[in-house]
Amino acid sequence: MVHRCGWEGDAPDYVAYHDTEWGVPEYDPRALWEKLILDGFQAGLSWITILRKRDAFRAAFAEFDPAVVATWGEADVQRLLADPGIIRHRGKIEATITNARAYLEVNEAIGFDKFLWNYVDGQPLQTNFSSRDQVPPKTKLSEQVSKDLRARGFKFVGPTIVYAFMEATGLVNDHITPCFRHTECAAMGR
Repeated sequence: MVHRCGWEGDAPDYVAYHDTEWGVPEYDPRALWEKLILDGFQAGLSWITILRKRDAFRAAFAEFDPAVVATWGEADVQRLLADPGIIRHRGKIEATITNARAYLEVNEAIGFDKFLWNYVDGQPLQTNFSSRDQVPPKTKLSEQVSKDLRARGFKFVGPTIVYAFMEATGLVNDHITPCFRHTECAAMGR
């Protein structure tokens, strides 16, 4: 029997996400931005809701091309508010447009990937939690990253959202130690 983290349940799409994507170090700046946006949309909802709507989000947000999204205005907000395939929350939609503009500035200045990976010296932080109840919802580091993102104009990037993002993108390896992915993800850091 394969041991996993336990949060993924038994839904095949959720198990596949856990087994192949969650915790894998992500270095592509655009992919990092997409995941940050999706984690922002997840606030107050379950991740499986976002995961199952991810293709619709990609279609609605121009495949998460920040250069395109940054040009959007009220007509686009209205179009997205009418899209039943995504989470129709005005604040989160407007934040995505704002975050596209902030992303472009950070990416041009230093690289969005470098901005984020510098917090962990380019290597995923390795945790050694043996059960999910030991995993914190946020950390001092996620509080700092959140504060710095907000100072650069990002929205919907509170410390809990940022920590979930850090886990998802492999900035921190929070697969519990009995999980078969803990060691695999630990070996994936640059």
